[in-house]
Amino acid sequence: MEAEFSRGLSNYSWHVYVVDVSGEEIVSCDHTVDYERLTVSVLFVNCTSLQHGQHQLWLKLMVNDTMGEEMNITYSTHCDSIHIEEITTPVFAGATNCTKDFMAVLAALMSWNLSVDDGTRIHQLSLGQAMKQGYNFLVDGHNLIFQVAFAATGVVSYKHNDKVLYTLALKLMYGPPEHRLTAESRMLCAPGPAICNSTHMTVAIPAFPGILMDVDVENKTIPMDQLQENGITLDTQRGVRLYISRRVLKSRQPGESCSGLQYYMSSLKLAFHFHGETVAMVMHPECPCEQHTPITAVCTQDGFMDFEILAESTTPLLDLDTLRLRDPVCRPAYKSPLNDRVQFHVPLNGCGTRHWFDGEQIHYENEVRALWTDLPLGRISRDSELRLTVMCSFSNGDASLTIKVDNLSPPPSSVNQGSLSLVLLSYPEDSFRQPYREDQYPIVRYLRQPIFLEVQVLNRNDPNLHLVLDDCWATASQDPRSLPQWSIVVDGCEYDLDSYRTVFHPVGRGVSYANYRQRLEVKTFAFVSGDKALPGLVYFHCSVLICHRFHPDSPLCIPRCPRLSRSKRESGMAAMNSAVVSLGGPVLLVPEEWSAAQGSTLLSKEAWAGIAMTAVGVLSLTTMLLFLAFLKCLKRRAY
Repeated sequence: MEAEFSRGLSNYSWHVYVVDVSGEEIVSCDHTVDYERLTVSVLFVNCTSLQHGQHQLWLKLMVNDTMGEEMNITYSTHCDSIHIEEITTPVFAGATNCTKDFMAVLAALMSWNLSVDDGTRIHQLSLGQAMKQGYNFLVDGHNLIFQVAFAATGVVSYKHNDKVLYTLALKLMYGPPEHRLTAESRMLCAPGPAICNSTHMTVAIPAFPGILMDVDVENKTIPMDQLQENGITLDTQRGVRLYISRRVLKSRQPGESCSGLQYYMSSLKLAFHFHGETVAMVMHPECPCEQHTPITAVCTQDGFMDFEILAESTTPLLDLDTLRLRDPVCRPAYKSPLNDRVQFHVPLNGCGTRHWFDGEQIHYENEVRALWTDLPLGRISRDSELRLTVMCSFSNGDASLTIKVDNLSPPPSSVNQGSLSLVLLSYPEDSFRQPYREDQYPIVRYLRQPIFLEVQVLNRNDPNLHLVLDDCWATASQDPRSLPQWSIVVDGCEYDLDSYRTVFHPVGRGVSYANYRQRLEVKTFAFVSGDKALPGLVYFHCSVLICHRFHPDSPLCIPRCPRLSRSKRESGMAAMNSAVVSLGGPVLLVPEEWSAAQGSTLLSKEAWAGIAMTAVGVLSLTTMLLFLAFLKCLKRRAY
């Protein structure tokens, strides 16, 4: 039996002894102390006394506290004695059976006993009975393997639709009670085949009183909060469902058992908390054999969507010559010699392909159809109709494609503009290393000193999208629409009417997500009232667009400076899908030398204060010198 002490004991120096009822140490007791786990383990023999069917144990704990004082505490505990019918020891039969290859002797199996708990009763089976009721025992090197048939005695099953989970609690015992060896195991097994489609493998386990604790893929433990990042989506509403992306799976090339591709996972280990224990199950899920080797349907990095259509997609067979995309001019890129399949290579910015944003993803969608309404009038057809909505998505640099069959009514359009998370930062240097913090505003600048600005898009990582500057301007108040205003970028270009042009700085390759940043340098200026500069706070703002390199939806997505046409503000055209972002704080402009450009000498308040202080100092010095001269004159007269 094992006893565990309080965790607070780890702060002290302590020893433990096994004693009898009178408090005397039992010298013959062989016990083991684990000072890290704070436990003591003892054998029933020589360490406990059997009273009323219970093994009684007394422990004396000696503790030295921080003051060096010693305390003695005696504890008493007990374990219930387990009553099992006595099992006879092995009996060996007569003579040795001697052959040319080996010798053998028969041994009785009466010393082995199997105990199986199915939750309602405990089945006690001899080894011979167990092997007749679905149990088998194999020896592999140093391991003893228990093989259990799903229909064996004591196996409990949980079912949902066509999915089954089998559980078993078994105990294998050998020898008499006082020298018994016991091997215990709680088993879980969900043997059902995985469900696969064009994008995912689904592993389904029926609901049972167990909680999933750990997922291990090919001997690599994946934290539960990082499953989605590793291509696995978990659904625990009705049992346990794991949706595993195909990019995580392996594939077998065509062979004797499968003429096409077969996706599989070499090892999937699931650990559950089940009846107070941690029970693990190792699976080897695989998809059914795909008889036809498919073309991998993906959004390619060079801007195309690849997929194939089979003639056997419908009954009767589909006439592949009648297939049309949304733009009927676009045709399949390949047709098999047997006319049983075609392959499409569709540009993401052509053939009627549409796109929209959804959070971290950008979706592309087209339609393949073969409809009777597309046939000329006066013609009949006995061919099948078909309408496929083909969609692929970019997400976190990965690509996947989903094909679904809709009914004949046109699928409703689904558009999600999404929300842009933007930030406008200011930097002290053109290295753009460390931006000003929020508590460093307002930033003090003299006229014509440079201000280094950077616009960033946050929470986006699609390599096919990039940030484009629309307009940037300054105001005298926080409201971007307030007046007066001064433009620093117009239609993505320098402002022609500014004698100090805005400088655009390139974003280096060493910067993460450079396509989501724009950098510029502005010479500090001041708003003017009449012929005087107005010292005060100036606020900067920018409007930006997110453009796709394959499908630019605005002329501003293609940078050309200078622009030949009038700006969109002058022509009354607003930028589509643009967003406005403002600098985190104002810039305090000190117009120290502004008046030099006006041909007159206007001094700032600081300059006038300096002149006044200088004048006072000179006057004081002159007065003191005159006073000393007067005293010297009086001294001469007195002499």
